[in-house]
Amino acid sequence: MNDIRRTVLWVVFSASLFLLWDGWNKHNGHSSFFAPPMAKPVASAPAGAAASATAGVPLAAAMPGGAVAALPAAAASAAAASEIVSISTDVLKASFDSRGGDLVRLELKAYTDASDPSHPVVLFDRSAQRVYLAQTGLVTTQPGMSLPNHLTAMTVAPGERRLQPGVDTLSLRFVSPEVGGVSLSKTYTFTRGQYTVAVNHQLHNGGAAAITPQLYLQLTRDGNPPPGESSFYSTFTGPAMYTEANKFRKIEFKDIEKSAKDGKPADHDKSGDAGWVGMVQHYFASAWLVTAPGAREFRTARVSDNLYSIAMVLPLGEVAAGADRQHQALLFAGPQEEKKLEALATGLELVKDYGWLTILSKPLYWLLDQLHGILGNWGWAIVALVVLLKIAFYALNAHAYRSMAKMKAINPKVTAMRERYKDKPQEMQQEMMRIYREEKVNPLGGCLPIFVQMPFFIALYWVLLSTVEMRNAPWIGWIVDLSTKDPFFILPLLMTASTMFQTWLNPTPPDPVQAKMMWIMPLVFSVMFFFFPAGLVLYWLTNNVLGIAQQWMINKQLGVAGK
Repeated sequence: MNDIRRTVLWVVFSASLFLLWDGWNKHNGHSSFFAPPMAKPVASAPAGAAASATAGVPLAAAMPGGAVAALPAAAASAAAASEIVSISTDVLKASFDSRGGDLVRLELKAYTDASDPSHPVVLFDRSAQRVYLAQTGLVTTQPGMSLPNHLTAMTVAPGERRLQPGVDTLSLRFVSPEVGGVSLSKTYTFTRGQYTVAVNHQLHNGGAAAITPQLYLQLTRDGNPPPGESSFYSTFTGPAMYTEANKFRKIEFKDIEKSAKDGKPADHDKSGDAGWVGMVQHYFASAWLVTAPGAREFRTARVSDNLYSIAMVLPLGEVAAGADRQHQALLFAGPQEEKKLEALATGLELVKDYGWLTILSKPLYWLLDQLHGILGNWGWAIVALVVLLKIAFYALNAHAYRSMAKMKAINPKVTAMRERYKDKPQEMQQEMMRIYREEKVNPLGGCLPIFVQMPFFIALYWVLLSTVEMRNAPWIGWIVDLSTKDPFFILPLLMTASTMFQTWLNPTPPDPVQAKMMWIMPLVFSVMFFFFPAGLVLYWLTNNVLGIAQQWMINKQLGVAGK
């Protein structure tokens, strides 16, 4: 029995060291043992060429479903003459390319970049380091017909480029020339204080025959993790979608890559009467939303090397010669503020990744948000929430600590017995069980209560890790941002000290090897906390301090404190 325990402990310890080594490699920019080599950034277009990530690829690859066979010849010459237009609101700065009217850069003014706090977060981008675009256009299944798309050169309508005081909306309009007898205009309307953009598409069929166009709403980005991501914890980055049939679904870049290589469709819903598509990363997301019910297709594609897209394609019905057709969509691009996402579209709040414990995480976030409303500080709200959880689990913890205290009390007796029977392992085991029976001690009594409440604390861990409100949120003194590591490592040091003190309060295993491991493992795991966000470390530290207080009190009651 003791040999098995010793083996298990060494395996856990060795695995922990290996994972720390692997995490350190990733932290220093090297490849992970568990993942393929890091993808290279997508190269930007040469200076002076207003090209997007799809400038040199066939339209069949760049657009959903490969609806058009090849890049139109006119698009290449029009690319050099495209114009970048920037507009600014109170919360956003957006840049558009007149070629296709693509959104090619979006700055979130209220959020600072994790790597460079002097600059705002850049969500959409088209540079040497990052490609992340919002694109729209028209396709049709009618053979031999081309329609305006995201590679079509457009004219920018004159108008205001900055949201003025006292004005609540700002619009930007692009108009295409006729392609296949059809012209398309796109109007982006920004609203003060909002991270949603109303996008109106209006087409005019100037041809002599009726057409059956489809509108695609597409998000394209590279497969690299966002800058500033930690190597010691993992969050999802990639496409996501929501349908009535299968609800929320995350799609890995590697699955899209594999589907493209195998020549098979990606494993996700292909159609529905409602739903949306999006791109998710830590704290932020983008999504194309069409709330009106109606048929739609969902498509993912590998656009080129390390570049992927997700699109929603909507039929616009038959448009007679000389007729117009309009369609209204909504583009969300901003922080994952749960309550606001819930109000925008069904299931959109699920882009805030709580992992497999969403059923516990959502009510915990609600409670955390209520505490913040009372206390006005996210740090103190974390402390208060851990206190409430400790109160809720007081009885369970008391049972566990009482069991550990009894184990600590009989430890001298067990140690003496092990010395007497050190050459007789079978008799030693029998004598140990006799001592446990006589002293009415269950050696596993301290484990079950901890396992019962563990899901709640794991769920709270994910709440704190995924809550964007923690960004730039101060606590006290030197902690000015709960989403980044403690700049002076004070909280991690206190957390390590509290963990070691808790270890001292626990019963010492009679096996010397196990006893050493009991002290070494907390130190090893504590190393990771030096790189964790301060909010997470505050949560663990508060939990440790409250656990120490309760355990110390029970040890005193049973007369084993300090033994």
